[in-house]
Amino acid sequence: MDEIEIPPHFLCPISLQLMRDPVTISTGITYDRDSIEKWLFSRKNNTCPVSKQVLHDSDLTPNHTLRRLIQAWCTLNASHGIERIPTPKPLVDKTQISKLLKEAKKFPEMQLKCLRRLRSITLEGERNRSCLEAAGAVQFLVSMIKSYDSTLLEVESKEGSELVKASDEALSILYHIKVSQSCLKSTISNDQEFAASLVQVMKNGNYQSRAYATMLLKDVFEVADPIQLMSATPEFFAETVRTLRDQISQQASKASLKLLVELCPWGRNRIKAVEGGAVFVLIELLLETSEKRAFELALILLDQLCACAEGRAELLKHGAGLAIVSKKIFRVSHVASDRAVRILSSICRFSATSRVLQEMLQVGVVSKLCLVLQLDSSYKTKEKAREILKLHSRVWRNPSCIPSHLFSSYPSS
Repeated sequence: MDEIEIPPHFLCPISLQLMRDPVTISTGITYDRDSIEKWLFSRKNNTCPVSKQVLHDSDLTPNHTLRRLIQAWCTLNASHGIERIPTPKPLVDKTQISKLLKEAKKFPEMQLKCLRRLRSITLEGERNRSCLEAAGAVQFLVSMIKSYDSTLLEVESKEGSELVKASDEALSILYHIKVSQSCLKSTISNDQEFAASLVQVMKNGNYQSRAYATMLLKDVFEVADPIQLMSATPEFFAETVRTLRDQISQQASKASLKLLVELCPWGRNRIKAVEGGAVFVLIELLLETSEKRAFELALILLDQLCACAEGRAELLKHGAGLAIVSKKIFRVSHVASDRAVRILSSICRFSATSRVLQEMLQVGVVSKLCLVLQLDSSYKTKEKAREILKLHSRVWRNPSCIPSHLFSSYPSS
């Protein structure tokens, strides 16, 4: 296609690629369906990309005339290696999906057929996923997950066909629909039975299902009210920590971290997370990961947990706890440095035994805090470091293990 010039009106205004399924929006401009659906549904835009006019509806009208012209042009230029674009499949509508769901609810033997069709519809594009939500597919899938149906269903994957549980397939479809926040809040977030079912999937499911359950719970709790956030069970925290510990996938690990960061400020959730083993897992993560955002989230969460005595005690139990927190200052980002200094501040203010203070000298914490005062840091971070050094100046001032070029920045008491 590089050897021949494509007529400009055959190109999608967003991607500048040859349109395969041209559709016209309410402003009269034509786009490729895949590109405009991503613009409208994935990126949550409500304007025309070219004219910037607000769209009062998201109806996409197939431009059959243009599509036929593109197909004819492809055929004429086949000798240049251009393949004819296929005629798009007819789109499903809300009525068809509603009929499918009604049959599945009325006749249990139709449920597996329904799941196969829903999977196919979900994979066909953003517009279809929106249509599934509008037709009530979310509620149907939630009921399948809550039933934890162990019936085996044959589905196609990249590696071929495989047998999966019907409830696991429902979970996969629900995750890929990318349920809107309004639907999450109105349909799912108040359903404690559904949340409990997802926790059971995290406990007993395969790795893929555990990942989907974790990511769905993250979305659910992002729109939950404070009472729901405070009512998260110890089992929930234990399973979220286990997902993080098992490193199922980078996506699942980030979802676990975000989920815990969202929940820990509420009620007794810090203690539940600590009792679930979060502190030890976070320190191990800091020792092993190299991904910037994971570092930041782990330190944010560790800072939250060190706000309670139980969290500080667990950090000090780990042989590498103080050392790894100190090491991350200036190694990741300003956010990470700030959180690391906050963690050290919590330890120094509330858990500073003579043994802890000596360990902080030995592993280089004091030297790193002096470095914070010398190098580019935020005002709050520098003030926090200065407060820590002043607080324990009787023990730390004039020690032989602080390099002379750093000792000069030690604040006077």
